[in-house]
Amino acid sequence: MQLRPIQSTDDQQIKTIIQQALADYQLNLPGTAYFDPQLDRLAEYYAQLPNSQYWVLVDATGKVAGGAGVGVFNAAKGIAELQKLYIAPEFRGRGLAHQLMQQTLGFAQQHYQQLYLETFAVLQAANQLYHRYDFRQLTAPLAGSEHSACDTWYVREFTD
Repeated sequence: MQLRPIQSTDDQQIKTIIQQALADYQLNLPGTAYFDPQLDRLAEYYAQLPNSQYWVLVDATGKVAGGAGVGVFNAAKGIAELQKLYIAPEFRGRGLAHQLMQQTLGFAQQHYQQLYLETFAVLQAANQLYHRYDFRQLTAPLAGSEHSACDTWYVREFTD
C-alpha cells in the first residue's frame, strides 16, 4: 500500500469513499463533509492551502483505499484540523487508519500547536482511534466550525 499526497486522478475515488461512508451511517446530511464543495477537486484544493496536505493510500492496482488531510483551522491560534479521514469498507481492519493518523500527526506537529477534528458519536471505530492517539474530547465545537451537523469534537495539543 502506497501512502502519497493526493493527485487529481484520485479525486473521484476519495469522494466516493467519503460520501459512501457517510451515507452508510445516514450522515449524508447538510453540515457534513458529504456536501463539501471541494470534494470534486480535493487535490487542487489542498495544493492551494498553506501548511495543508491530503494523503491517500493506494493499492498496487491504483485503487484508493482511503485518505486523510490536515488543513488550517485558525492560523492565528496555531490550530489545524484533521480532515476527511476515511477508509473504504473493503480495506478496513488492516491498520490503514493508523498509517494515515501517523502521517497527519507528524505533519500537523511540524506546522501547528493543536490539531482539531469534528466527527459523530455513532462512528465508534473513529472515536476509539482518536482516543488512542491522545485526542481530548471537547463539549462543543471550536469557533469557526463549518460542519454544523457533527456532534463530537476533539483536540490534540502538541508540546515541544
